[in-house]
Amino acid sequence: MGAFLLVFLFVFFGLDAKVVVGMDRLLTEECYTNLLKDKRIGLVTNHTALCKGHKLAAEKLLNSTYKLTAIFAPEHGFLGNYNAEELVKEDLYKGVVPVHSLHGQTRRPTKAMFENIDIIIFDIQDIGCRSYTYISTLFYVMEEAARYKIPVIVTDRPNPIGGLVVDGIGIEEKYQSFIGYIDIPYCHGMTIAELAQYFNSEYKVDCDLTVIPMKGWERSMKFADTGLIWTPTSPHIPEWDSPLFYTICGVVGQITLVSTGIGYTTPFKVIGAPWIDGEFFAKHLNKEGFPGITFIPCHFKPFFGKFQNEDCGGVRIVITDSNKVLPVQSQFLIIGMLKSLYPEKFNKAFSGVKKEFFCKIAGTEEVFNVLKNEQYATYKLKSLCQGYRKAFLKKRLSYLLKSYPSGQSQSSL
Repeated sequence: MGAFLLVFLFVFFGLDAKVVVGMDRLLTEECYTNLLKDKRIGLVTNHTALCKGHKLAAEKLLNSTYKLTAIFAPEHGFLGNYNAEELVKEDLYKGVVPVHSLHGQTRRPTKAMFENIDIIIFDIQDIGCRSYTYISTLFYVMEEAARYKIPVIVTDRPNPIGGLVVDGIGIEEKYQSFIGYIDIPYCHGMTIAELAQYFNSEYKVDCDLTVIPMKGWERSMKFADTGLIWTPTSPHIPEWDSPLFYTICGVVGQITLVSTGIGYTTPFKVIGAPWIDGEFFAKHLNKEGFPGITFIPCHFKPFFGKFQNEDCGGVRIVITDSNKVLPVQSQFLIIGMLKSLYPEKFNKAFSGVKKEFFCKIAGTEEVFNVLKNEQYATYKLKSLCQGYRKAFLKKRLSYLLKSYPSGQSQSSL
């Protein structure tokens, strides 16, 4: 009976999560609701913006006493049914509210789109990685809203990787793009609202910005700790822990040397190729003793994509401590080991890499040059990460929301 009661309580009450997201606070707490009174509202959102009662933010606004007059959808579309880089076409929500695509003919709201709008709300679940385009959409919206004097409200949601994991190199100005618009590390350890504050001030956007913090979120939390329901943010981010693995494999995938599990059941959780000896590869990776991560030999056969229907040897990536792992430095370990152990295959693949796009993902030309010219790349790249990370940890402090307890800190590692 006791076990049954626990299951019952989890199913029926556990979904009243430990964390209350910003949108639920905006719509229910008196100190915020006046922000929307008598306003025509534009909502930047998609399928990830689940609120209490399993309702989408768009649905809650539409069924409220407020005036939802337009919806703006990012990459992957309002329903999340478009693949990466695919142009998104939108129409009407519930046959009533126009939905404008910000990943189609334009990636910025136009003056015409802002007609009949007095205020913009941004409510999307991000994944905590610089190259994921939802935050670029936020920044574009803020810039255009500032241009047309429209206030912006950012309703906060968890960083699924947590608020402690900070790792990677920033972006050189010449490589700023939609896949990396501002100079922050690949893993920034900030929430969407904190990033909005950072962008508004550091880049002097001067948008009329209001952020609505979550209630109950702590920086040491991973998404599973929040009690919230995970919605796949895009086709290859299916599970709550997928974002962390994405940050360990994103640059690796740009070299097109190995399979990173895209096309298999574990995207970003395996690294392999037909010519890799998994035990040999795992032994050399584990010997370096990087924090919070280990590698287990494995075999897999992709259903599509790189090495489709080919038997691949390789490693399964296992996170042993998600608050201590350094995803980008671990990624550079993988890349550096591939180059050291399989130099001919690596150099052949790297010669076909499109330099400009690679640098937009990596952030700087230094990464490209080290991988091209150095026989042993890992520790030079690790050093670049550590220097940038130390400076960024200090810079971001003034933008962290005070209501989010820090718990342990990764900065001491």
